[in-house]
Amino acid sequence: MSTGLIIALIVIVAVVVAVAAVLTLRNRGSRHGMSLKRRFGPEYDRAVARHDGDTKAAERELAERVERHGDLRVRPLESVERERFEARWTAAQERFVESPRDAVAEADRLIAELAGVRGFPGDGHYEDQLSALSVHHAHHVEGYRRVHRVAQARANGAQDGGAGTEEMREAMVEARALFDELMRPSRHEDGRPHGGRHSGKADHAAPAARRGHHTPSLLHRRQAKES
Repeated sequence: MSTGLIIALIVIVAVVVAVAAVLTLRNRGSRHGMSLKRRFGPEYDRAVARHDGDTKAAERELAERVERHGDLRVRPLESVERERFEARWTAAQERFVESPRDAVAEADRLIAELAGVRGFPGDGHYEDQLSALSVHHAHHVEGYRRVHRVAQARANGAQDGGAGTEEMREAMVEARALFDELMRPSRHEDGRPHGGRHSGKADHAAPAARRGHHTPSLLHRRQAKES
């Protein structure tokens, strides 16, 4: 076999190996992106929008969140803590009827405190706390963003926290979903595997209904009163 033919074969093999490597990396990147999209749901789309459509930058950010907070261990709630948080949320949603701004501010404080008690970053580190919550409660974290945005705007002197009553009502309803998720017993607390992100909500919906303090119905009454 001539030297020229040997060199040509080496070049062909090298090209084939390079193409195979590129295709493998692309396939892995695609699978990684799909995995992040499944895990983060609406948070994935928000990250992409925040990065002006740069999917790779968004995926790097989300992957970094998982790296930082994916192994976080949730601390069980004591019975007295659970009752205290439930009572405070009930008082906040009842207060919405007369003072929606105060109710939204209290919801913001409650979620921050509850997340801190359960082991998420606390001590006023809102961004880090939100980042950790998005890893473990991606489908419900937007409600926290909304009440925090209203509470912060109000604290800075904006009238009605920069939001109308209807927007505040919607923020409270969304925030309740995250509150319910954080109140849900972890697997080792109740001895039962969770059946998905909606199963825990039912665990706390029943006691709330018995007390007659279901958030949407209460806040909807506020809307009906104004109409």
